[in-house]
Amino acid sequence: MTPNDPLAELLSRGLTPEAITAEIASDAEVIKTPCGDGDLVWRRWGKGRPIVLVHGGSGSWTHWIKQIPAFKRDYEVWAVDMPGLGDSDMPPVPQIPATSGTMLALGLKSLIPREARAHVVAFSFGAHVSTHALLHLQDHVADFTLTGAAALGLPQGPGKEMPREMEGMSDAERMEVHRGLLEVLMFKEPSRIDPLAVYLQSENIRRARFRSRPFARIPEIAQHLPEVQIPVKAVWGAEDQTAWPSIEARYDVIRQGHPELITRTVPDAGHWVMYEQPDAYNKALREVLAG
Repeated sequence: MTPNDPLAELLSRGLTPEAITAEIASDAEVIKTPCGDGDLVWRRWGKGRPIVLVHGGSGSWTHWIKQIPAFKRDYEVWAVDMPGLGDSDMPPVPQIPATSGTMLALGLKSLIPREARAHVVAFSFGAHVSTHALLHLQDHVADFTLTGAAALGLPQGPGKEMPREMEGMSDAERMEVHRGLLEVLMFKEPSRIDPLAVYLQSENIRRARFRSRPFARIPEIAQHLPEVQIPVKAVWGAEDQTAWPSIEARYDVIRQGHPELITRTVPDAGHWVMYEQPDAYNKALREVLAG
């Protein structure tokens, strides 16, 4: 993090992960739109051109905790909790990515006018849901940036055993499980897994009701993204463990429907690239949005 970044300042003060998360959230406006029998929860920071941040599977708005302080300086930042994740209620039946995407699209349309030309940036499973949303939005938004997306019809890599919480574990043991999950799936360099990352992972898993993992093998992004008639961009971590067989293969699938694709690959970063290498990710994202 750069020295003048608010999150770096909070980390330097030795605050607990809970306090850091609360501080980042403290100046957000919380807005709700319909979702199934309940609400889709949005948070808004800053002023300027809207940028909509859509988190990954078993996550929440906190997947973007290192982008919000940087981008709210010159954007109106919207971070949504997807249906069945974070603070949002489950989508209507059938509870699949398409219905989650419909809820996302209806909410975005009601909150952000077409003439504002919002950017949509989506991580991992969020890119799957956002692709469905954009079928309803089309030119209501300016462009679509994917990061770490699956559902592209490519083979899965070799499976790795995932650590799991077991009944009777202590709090320390449970935190080690979540650190292990981050090491296997989310980070390139385990030494970068700090207490804040472990806390966010544990809280997001605890609140997750929508199980996104089974949908990663369904090639719905590859099928539907060509129908999305706005410019598409991509920013990936160079060492993304989920990008099998390669990141270039993923770019190639996206280019089949979007030859205009602009890409940036962030060196020395895994799947959760925007947390592991925030300065490099933020720079890359600003470049593709400007492009």
